[in-house]
Amino acid sequence: MILLECKQLLRSRWIQIVTVLFAIIFTAILMIQHLALPDTNGFTRQTASLLNILLFLLPLFMLTIGSMNIASDKESGWLGLLRTYPLKMGSYVVTKYMALCLVFAGIILFVFAVAFLVGSFFGGIKLPLFAIGITLLILFIFNAVSVLVGSIAKSRLHALAIGLGVWSVVSLLWSYMVMAIGTMTSENFLQKIVILSIHINPLEWIRYGYFFFSEQTAVLGPAFYGVSKFYASPLGFLFFIIISGLWIAFSLVSATVMLKIRGKRV
Repeated sequence: MILLECKQLLRSRWIQIVTVLFAIIFTAILMIQHLALPDTNGFTRQTASLLNILLFLLPLFMLTIGSMNIASDKESGWLGLLRTYPLKMGSYVVTKYMALCLVFAGIILFVFAVAFLVGSFFGGIKLPLFAIGITLLILFIFNAVSVLVGSIAKSRLHALAIGLGVWSVVSLLWSYMVMAIGTMTSENFLQKIVILSIHINPLEWIRYGYFFFSEQTAVLGPAFYGVSKFYASPLGFLFFIIISGLWIAFSLVSATVMLKIRGKRV
C-alpha cells in the first residue's frame, strides 16, 4: 500500500515540478552564498539564507501537495472505494503520511545531491549539519499537518486554498500578529506571548529548534536565556521531543477522526 502511494505521488506532475523548482532555487542560493561570502563558523548570512529557504519553501510544498493528494482521493471516489474494504481510516492516514515522508525525503536527497554536484565544479560546498536535522523535522511535522488539511478539504482546489492559508499564517502573518500585540502590551507580557507563540506555531518551533541544537541561542537575546537553559537540560530535550511528537500525533489523529465523520455523512 505504501509503495503504491509512493508510485502515484511520483507520477504526479506537481511533484516533478516542485522537485525541479526546489533544486534550482536551493542550488542557486547556496552557490551564490558560497561564491560571495567566505566560510565562517556560527550564525552567518549564509546559514540564515539556508534556514529561510528550508522554512519557507518546504512547508509550502508539503502543505499543498500533501493536502491535494488526500483531497484527490475523495474527489475521484478512490477513498469511497477503499471504504468498501475492511480498511481502517487510521491505516489509510498512516499510509498516506509515510508515503509523503518517503517521497519528500527522496526529493530532498535529490536536491542535496544536485547542490553537491554543482558545487563540486566550484571547489565544493559545505552543507551545515543543521540542514539535515531541520529538514527531517519539517518533513515529519508538516507532512502530518498536510494530511489533516487534506482530510478537512472537500476538493483539490479547496485543499490548495486551505494549504496556502495555513502556510501564509504560520510563515508570514504570524510575526505581524505578534508585533501587533506587542504595540498594545508591556514588554514582559510580550516576552511571554513570543515564547508561547514559539510553542504553538510549528514553523517557529522548528526555527527555535535550530537555534537551540546549533547552540546559537545567543542570537535570540537575553529574553530567551531562561527558556534556552531549560531546553539545554535532559528534561528540556525530552520536552522538545514530546512537543514535536504531539504535532505529528495530533494532526494524524485529527485527520482520522475527520475522515471517519465525513465517511458517515456519505
